[in-house]
Amino acid sequence: QVQLVESGGGLVQAGGSLRLSCAASGFKFREFVMGWFRQAPGKGRELVAAIREGFGNTYYDDSVKGRFTISRDNAKNTVYLQMASLSPEDTAVYYCAAGRILRLSDGASEYDYWGQGAQVTVSS
Repeated sequence: QVQLVESGGGLVQAGGSLRLSCAASGFKFREFVMGWFRQAPGKGRELVAAIREGFGNTYYDDSVKGRFTISRDNAKNTVYLQMASLSPEDTAVYYCAAGRILRLSDGASEYDYWGQGAQVTVSS
């Protein structure tokens, strides 16, 4: 049974940092691209960052470049999203996803498995 379980969300002040974790099980983690998406109220689900196994295989949306860092630990079947310099515009539910993705910039429809989401709220 496939499971993706996010943790690490919460409330933080603008300028602060948070680290999200996503523990995966039930599939061959190493073979999948892992992505972080977010969805703010009234908006669609947007890709924040994605990572494929191998050096340099990462993608970031322009809105988070230089502030967010995605990483993965294949030994722990876990993907992380380190978020820094947070602003109220980063407030959203953040989802972890897994898929056999051809292009790291591919959107939500290309992903196979999803976590339940973690709320991140940034206060001004």
